[in-house]
Amino acid sequence: MSHELLFFGGFIIFIILMLAIDLGLFAKGDKPISLKSAAIMSGIWVMFALAFGLVLYFWGNELHDVHDIARLKEIVAKHYHNIQVNESDLAGAIKAYNSNLTIEYLTGYVVEYALSVDNIFVMVLLFSSFGIPEKYYHKVLVWGIIGAIVLRCIFIFLGAALIAKFGWILYVFGAFLVYTGISMYINRNKEEEVDPQNHPVVKFASKYFKVTPKLDSGRFFHIENGVRYMTPLFLVLLVIEFTDLIFAVDSIPAIFSVTKDPYIVFFSNIFAVLGLRSMFFLLVNIIHKFHYLKVGLAFLLIFIGAKMLLHSQLEAIGFKTVHSLIVIISILVISVIASLVFPKKENLAN
Repeated sequence: MSHELLFFGGFIIFIILMLAIDLGLFAKGDKPISLKSAAIMSGIWVMFALAFGLVLYFWGNELHDVHDIARLKEIVAKHYHNIQVNESDLAGAIKAYNSNLTIEYLTGYVVEYALSVDNIFVMVLLFSSFGIPEKYYHKVLVWGIIGAIVLRCIFIFLGAALIAKFGWILYVFGAFLVYTGISMYINRNKEEEVDPQNHPVVKFASKYFKVTPKLDSGRFFHIENGVRYMTPLFLVLLVIEFTDLIFAVDSIPAIFSVTKDPYIVFFSNIFAVLGLRSMFFLLVNIIHKFHYLKVGLAFLLIFIGAKMLLHSQLEAIGFKTVHSLIVIISILVISVIASLVFPKKENLAN
């Protein structure tokens, strides 16, 4: 347990330092984030995510203090790793374990990053519906991501505890993801709308707290005659947190289809979430061009859900995590290429 806490604690310290650097580069007053800054930070977050994959490749066994065959077999069985342990070759067995751990992490990272794109569609819609000026986007997203990290940490380790106690819950997750994927495909062409006045989060906040339509120079709260009011900036932050909670219900079970190790789920999830803010500013003005991406995400969820439902049969025919990674990347690449090759008719008209 001490190794897990040390590994986890080191990761948290690293994330805090990187967030501080990220904020130092981004948060220089209330002004729009340039495409160049967004591209630089997106690249940096991806590089750090890949670098962490190398850490797992060389030292992943340190996470659970795996230094002998008995401990390795215990961890492989506990987290359902799809590898064969060669008891006569400790070094080779640990290398195979670390390699599998790295692939699980990278696959989970790709899945979460891809599903985060759908989150960007919604965030663009929310900012527009609430009339939030572009110069305040980064402030809301900073706090939104910090809140998302805390909520997902709770969700992930709660999910791991449920899976450890009730193995059958994986089938529930799988069926839910298939249903979500099919629903996303059916509603792929439906225009999403947000009514700020009738949103359940806004209704709840308005019922129990004082709300003002004034932005008050980008503050979350406005004080007038000694009374504190919530501004639209804080309301949209609450809605974004609520929306991320809904997205987490899809994305976290999706990563558990890749790995049952809660630490690997957490690492891959958090790196994707941390890169979401810079990716938002990178894609905010071009996200509409990838109109087939929702179709790709729908098939991605259906594939992941089916994999959870049929995991025993797939393992029996030799289907491994690396094959999942290939399928997932293929789905995403095809959806992006299809969007560029076959643009929407209105784009052609322009």
